[in-house]
Amino acid sequence: MSVKIIDKLGLITLSDHKIAMVRSHNKSLFYIPGGKREQGETDEQALCREIAEELKLELDAASIRFYGEFIGPADGKSDGTQVRIRCYFADYTGEPQPAAEIAELDWFSINDLPRCSSTAVTILTHLKKEGLIK
Repeated sequence: MSVKIIDKLGLITLSDHKIAMVRSHNKSLFYIPGGKREQGETDEQALCREIAEELKLELDAASIRFYGEFIGPADGKSDGTQVRIRCYFADYTGEPQPAAEIAELDWFSINDLPRCSSTAVTILTHLKKEGLIK
């Protein structure tokens, strides 16, 4: 039996050595904002659409740059499903605010790992090693 992989894109948004993290309605753990691509979308197109929907931010498409790809167990799935998230940095206009399925947005440091999905823990640990968050 093959492992199911959920393919997602995420935006790394940093401020004062913290990262913007979001929580969906009916979920307890936080994750990197972003989502799944739709048929025929590039990473950049999907990221711009998802971030506009979730955080009401307009990304500067020319500024989007790849950060890394991370794989881990999917939150809330007990069947071994994995999530693969391709993370990007981007410049944007607006102030991040929760919208659509997002119930809450918060700024996390490495001390907030217990509130994160396991894949988000991996990403935050990586950011901490590189000195991007405290």
